[in-house]
Amino acid sequence: MTSMFAVLDTNHFSALVAGGPMAIRMVHKALSTDADLFTTVVTAQETVQGWLAVLNREAAGRSQVFAYGRFQRVLKDFQNITVLPFDAAAASVFHELQAEQVRIGTMDLKIAAICIAHDALLLTRNLVDFEKVPRLRSENWLD
Repeated sequence: MTSMFAVLDTNHFSALVAGGPMAIRMVHKALSTDADLFTTVVTAQETVQGWLAVLNREAAGRSQVFAYGRFQRVLKDFQNITVLPFDAAAASVFHELQAEQVRIGTMDLKIAAICIAHDALLLTRNLVDFEKVPRLRSENWLD
């Protein structure tokens, strides 16, 4: 049996690294479907930007300790999963989707393009937007 290629959107990646019941449910689903889990460099960008924003809102010093700890954990989490690139193949799909006038956010369109370029299933809570993307398969494994 060939394993499934499943890509975690930012919300699924965040749930996985947070642990808890949703993460357990996702891992069980991955095991039961023989899915290999990946994420994208776009998810890495969104996650890092989010933690940098938190850090930049805090006064320098003690008030940043918690945020720096979480930021460092996120960097470690990205070392434990394969991060798919936004490469020439994904960029080509991205421009095709733009030409088809797919109306979703740019970052989501990049994630979709990476998934299509790899013929991968996207795991996301944002099914409403991603269902607008032709050729993209998406599921929500959190709810």
